[in-house]
Amino acid sequence: MKTWVIYFFISVCILSGCQQNLRVTDEGNAEMDEQVLDVVSDNLTSTSEVAISEQQFIYPVVITLIDPRTLQIVKTFSPQLMGFGVDDKLYKSKVEEIARELARGTKDIPGYDQQMELDRVDANGEIIKGNPGILLKESELVEKVIAASYKGEDIFLPLYLLESNYNAEDIPLMNDVTVASYTTYFSSSETGRSRNIELSAIALNNIVVGDGDTFSFNTMVGERSVSKGYQPAPEIINKQLVMGIGGGICQTSSTLFNAVDQLGVKMKERHHHSLNIGYVPTGRDATVSYGTLDFKFQNNSGVPFLIRTFYSKNTLTIELRTTHQYKDVLKKS
Repeated sequence: MKTWVIYFFISVCILSGCQQNLRVTDEGNAEMDEQVLDVVSDNLTSTSEVAISEQQFIYPVVITLIDPRTLQIVKTFSPQLMGFGVDDKLYKSKVEEIARELARGTKDIPGYDQQMELDRVDANGEIIKGNPGILLKESELVEKVIAASYKGEDIFLPLYLLESNYNAEDIPLMNDVTVASYTTYFSSSETGRSRNIELSAIALNNIVVGDGDTFSFNTMVGERSVSKGYQPAPEIINKQLVMGIGGGICQTSSTLFNAVDQLGVKMKERHHHSLNIGYVPTGRDATVSYGTLDFKFQNNSGVPFLIRTFYSKNTLTIELRTTHQYKDVLKKS
């Protein structure tokens, strides 16, 4: 009974603002200073008139999450105060929520996950490096936290660097064979829309998609803004045609989808327009909106390929090319 009363008063103290007096030791356990002990002791004495020594207190264990790159503390919490040992199912769901928010971010705070910006090839055949992606493995973090919840521990976030996977020696040969192609048509009289299609097509040209790489249309094309040359043009929002900067680029994303869908790749994100469109068959579209709707696929074919785009007065053609030795591997079975 004494133990329960002691733990109750410690919990009350922590929840009511005494947490600033908690320290984390090298072993990852919470350490309470004499001032907090005196407060709790006074409460116990005045309530039950029982004299209890410091050795009788049970301190809640503490888990500290650390960014392995900066060694900064990201988050500290007590498993017991989150239900560990009382309702383990609820506790696990809370840990999963922590992992999810750290990886994917919240409305106000960005997460650790960072989409890979793929490499591309310039006009001289030289490789222009993109930026590696970052992945926080949520399931691994949850497992580590659950395992450490009995005694407390410092846990480094399981962050993984994702780099494009291809051989540089293959690059000069990547234009050898066209393994997939798709063409859509538009009216050049719609100047704003035509310009937006052209700019987004240029942004996709000569991108190298390595084995295992995840392609993100929004990452590779970037934000559609006036400063980048994008113009107002009709776009579909909630079943209505409205004017918006970058209207028309969904034709580029839809053309790309119909090309890559001919290969053995995995579609990871694709959305349909709320109205039928005329440049691809019904159900064969891939609408995008920067910051919300994306078109993503993962190249799990086992070999790399190159995205080539060709814009002309009334047409957009996207070809996927690779070396002779890889052509049969890429084709969808």
